Amino acid sequence: MNQKEIMEILPHRDNMLLVDEAYMEGDVAHGKYHVKGDEFFLKGHFPGNPVVPGVILCEILAQSSCVLLKDTMTEGKLPFYTGLNNVRFKNPVKPGDIFETECRITKAKPPFYFAEGKGFVDGKLCIKGEFSFAIMGE
Repeated sequence: MNQKEIMEILPHRDNMLLVDEAYMEGDVAHGKYHVKGDEFFLKGHFPGNPVVPGVILCEILAQSSCVLLKDTMTEGKLPFYTGLNNVRFKNPVKPGDIFETECRITKAKPPFYFAEGKGFVDGKLCIKGEFSFAIMGE
């Protein structure tokens, strides 16, 4: 899926749509985001040594899992984070990097979904964690 197709599932727009492409492989969602260097979150984090904030990496993980729930994300439904657990940051993500994700749903009790994800740059683990979200009406 390209960004246009992702926007048919996710409500995120403009500078908060943080997935350039996403696809399924079995029960695993894969996503990619190219860190351009001019993103709003890099302006002050950190001057002279820009690093993607951990909270943004968590958001990219969640957004990249959108393809797993494309049939659940009908019009008027919004995904809301409900929790983050056991998140570990292993290596920094910087401008010029292509951040790649792998996420899977571990449990579903609609409207709540539980997932685990990992993020990599050049095959090197940068983040891993568990997260949950709810698909709610507006």
